[in-house]
Amino acid sequence: QVQPVESGGGLVQAGGSLRLSCVASGVRPDYYGIGWFRQAPGKEREGVACITRAGRIVYGDSVKGRFTLSRDNAKKTVYLQMDSLKPEDTAVYYCASKREILSQTITACDSTYYTSWGQGTQVTVSS
Repeated sequence: QVQPVESGGGLVQAGGSLRLSCVASGVRPDYYGIGWFRQAPGKEREGVACITRAGRIVYGDSVKGRFTLSRDNAKKTVYLQMDSLKPEDTAVYYCASKREILSQTITACDSTYYTSWGQGTQVTVSS
């Protein structure tokens, strides 16, 4: 089983940027579907950005145009670049992985079928 490990969270002012990283047990990230999810206190878990093995990326509606997911197979790392951060982006951010076939398609960043989860990294955006 791949075990994702997140890093890069922290405290930032509104309008600022952060970059989160996800390393999955030293395995090339294109061997799995990888997703970023977040959960704020008292709220349901929300899909932020997901990438398939083939490289198709889907973003959650609340982050479109502000967040960018990228994958570096050589560094075995998936990144989440977060720009124009808002206080409502404050949450614990999780990286997760799932097995999937290379031709897997995606229409939404949904946490269903993601089986391996990191412990999360806190992102706090101050107003």
